[in-house]
Amino acid sequence: MIKKKENIAEYILFMWQAEDFVRAFGESEDVENNTFLHDLRSMMQQEGVMQKGHVQISLVALSEMEQLHSELYQSDASYRAAWLALLPAMTIFKSKTDEPAMSDIMACLTFLYDIMLLKLKKQDISTDTAAVQKQVTALMRYISTAFKQEKNDD
Repeated sequence: MIKKKENIAEYILFMWQAEDFVRAFGESEDVENNTFLHDLRSMMQQEGVMQKGHVQISLVALSEMEQLHSELYQSDASYRAAWLALLPAMTIFKSKTDEPAMSDIMACLTFLYDIMLLKLKKQDISTDTAAVQKQVTALMRYISTAFKQEKNDD
């Protein structure tokens, strides 16, 4: 399993994928025989997110990423420039979703998750989308590296 402090963005994406797996196969042997998935299903049931949404541990990690994004935006000129270059594409992406008011980091992770789902379905993405994916991936890697360094310093 991916550890949050090693790569927080991958951790969140992994959790979202596991949530979707539980939604699709909730009562199957695959879930029943896997302690992690079984416990996740229990959490999802308790938190009322079996149909839609994310468990609290995912939301806490997302909140931590959003806080770090804000700090980096204010203190790191190269990060700020990378975000500002990505902002128009993320604004367009958000406008096409069911939640156009979602946070910046939620939009980035949702974008990456949607691309992952398209690839699993063997669907192609446009050259423009691939270029945005590269930018988003670089930004998520930057935040994840900063998060890991921050946790190692603690």
